Amino acid sequence: MDQIKVQVNRMLNDSAIARWAALILIALMMFFAYMFVDVMSPLKSLVESTRGWDSGVFGTYAAAEYLLNVCGFLILAGIILDKMGIRYTGILSASLMVIGASIKYVGISDWFQGTGFCEWLNSWWTAMPGSAKMASLGFMIFGCGCEMAGTTVSKSIAKWFKGKEMALAMGLEMAIARLGVFAVMWISPIVADKFDGSVVAPVAFCTVLLLIGLLNFIIFAVMDSKLDKQLVAAGMATEEKSPEDEFHIKDLGKIFTSKMFWLVALLCVLYYSAIFPFQRYAPNYLEVTLNIDASTASRLFSFFPILAMCLTPLLGIFLDRKGKGASMLMLGAIIMIVCHLSFAFVLPQYPKQWFAVALIAVLGVSFSLVPAALWPSVPKIIDEKILGSAYCLIFWVQNIGLCLVPLLIGKVLNATGGYLVPMMIFSSFGVLALIFGLWLKREDKVKGYGLELPNIK
Repeated sequence: MDQIKVQVNRMLNDSAIARWAALILIALMMFFAYMFVDVMSPLKSLVESTRGWDSGVFGTYAAAEYLLNVCGFLILAGIILDKMGIRYTGILSASLMVIGASIKYVGISDWFQGTGFCEWLNSWWTAMPGSAKMASLGFMIFGCGCEMAGTTVSKSIAKWFKGKEMALAMGLEMAIARLGVFAVMWISPIVADKFDGSVVAPVAFCTVLLLIGLLNFIIFAVMDSKLDKQLVAAGMATEEKSPEDEFHIKDLGKIFTSKMFWLVALLCVLYYSAIFPFQRYAPNYLEVTLNIDASTASRLFSFFPILAMCLTPLLGIFLDRKGKGASMLMLGAIIMIVCHLSFAFVLPQYPKQWFAVALIAVLGVSFSLVPAALWPSVPKIIDEKILGSAYCLIFWVQNIGLCLVPLLIGKVLNATGGYLVPMMIFSSFGVLALIFGLWLKREDKVKGYGLELPNIK
C-alpha cells in the first residue's frame, strides 16, 4: 500500500525530464523575446540614416517599451497572474508580444512610409517621425507582453521547481534568455546586410520567432494543466485554483508595506537602469569610441551575455547549495561600477577592441551575479499566493527607471555629443545599488529572512 501511495503522489514536476522540458519551453519564449527587444540596437546608425531618426528619437522609441507598464499595466498584470494563473497569463503575454511586434514591423516597413496614415503621423509632434511613432506604439504593446511574460515565467519556475533546483532553474532560464542578446547582435546586422541594408528584415525575422514562442508556451500550458490535475487528485489544490493562485486584492497591502520588498525593488530598478538602457546604446558607443563600423561594434558587444550565460547556472547551483545571495548582489554592483567607469574614462584613452570585449565580458559577470541572486530571493520575503503580484510590482518599479533612463541618455547625448556623461550616469546607478545591497544584507541579518541561506533544504 505504501508503494502505491508513493506512486499516486508522484507529481509531473517530480520527473526531472518533465520539469526541465517545461523550463526549456518557457525559456525559449524568453530567448525570442530578448532577441526582439534588442533587434534594432545594432541598427541605430542605419535607422537614423534611412528613417530620419536621431539619438533623441531613438531614446524615446527605446523608452516606449516600458511606458504602458509604468502607467499601471504591470500592476494589472500581477493581479491577472495571481487571479487567473500562469497558463492564461502566459498565453496572453505571448500574444501581446506578437501583436506589438507586428505593429512595430508595420511602422518601420518601407511601404508604410508613403501611406496617408504615416503622413498624418508626421504632421504632429514633428520632432518624432511617423515611423518612430508607429514603432513606439508596437514596442509599448510588446513591452506589456514581455514584462508580463517575465513575471509569469518566474512564477512558473517557482511552481515547478519548488523544493528542488529553483535557483539553478531560474539561472538557466536567464542564461538562455540572454543568449538572445548575443544571437541578435550577430543576426540582426547579417540579416540587414542580406536584404540590402534593410531595417525591416531583422524585425520581421524576430516577429516570426515570437510566434514560435507563443506556440511553445501553449505546449507548456498543456503540461501545467496536467500538473494541476495531479495536485487536485492528491488533495494539494482545489479544482478552481492551485494553492499559489488563491489571491485577494487586499493582499497587495502586504507587499506595499514590506520594507524588504522596497529594498529589493529599488535595488532592482537602480541596477537594471544601468544595464538595459546601456544595451540600447552600447553598439553605437563602441562604434564611436573605437572608430569601427556598426556591424563590428554589435559583434563586439554580443560577448556581453557570454560569461553571464555560463556563470548564471553555476551561481544558481551555488545559491541552491551554499546561499550568500545578499553578498552576490553587492559584488555584482561593485563590478558594474568599475566597468562603467572604465567605459567612461579608460576605454576612450586606450581604444583597443580586445580591451572593449574584456570590459563587456566582465560586465556580463555582474549581470549574472545580481539576477541569479535577486529573483530566487523574492519567494523568501513574499507569501506564495501573492508572489506573482510581488514580481510584477518589482518589474513595475524597474520599468519606471527603464522608461526614463533611455529618454535621459538620448537627451544627454544630443546635448553633449559624447558618451562620457552617460557612462557616469550609469556608474552612479551602480553606486546607489550597492548602498541598497548593503542595507538589504543588514535587514536580512537582523530579521533572518534567509537571503544568505541555501535554497535546497
